[in-house]
Amino acid sequence: MTPAEINIKWKELISRIASEFDSDEPDIKVLLFLIGVQELGKGPKKFSKRQKEELMHIATCRLLSELGFYELEGLDQDGWPHWKMVKPVPAYTLMEQENLIKGLIIHYFEEHS
Repeated sequence: MTPAEINIKWKELISRIASEFDSDEPDIKVLLFLIGVQELGKGPKKFSKRQKEELMHIATCRLLSELGFYELEGLDQDGWPHWKMVKPVPAYTLMEQENLIKGLIIHYFEEHS
């Protein structure tokens, strides 16, 4: 997707999520959290600040696995997924990073909606 296509689809996605949750438009962190909860597979519940950060990390690894940067190692004794880096992520500019993550989030929600 081009940056322009990403921006259009991103606006559509955040509007859809905001209406589904009857809330303000979410930012990238909120969407990463939602993906992390989905990937954890334990349903919605109360998470500590540390767990929320771990959920966003799970989401980031899951998204970057689509490009071959990470692969799932397995689940720990509590059922939390653990990922390992299989190749280093290139040093993208901030704009490139944002577009990459937005594009991967869009793709994730298209596949899981």
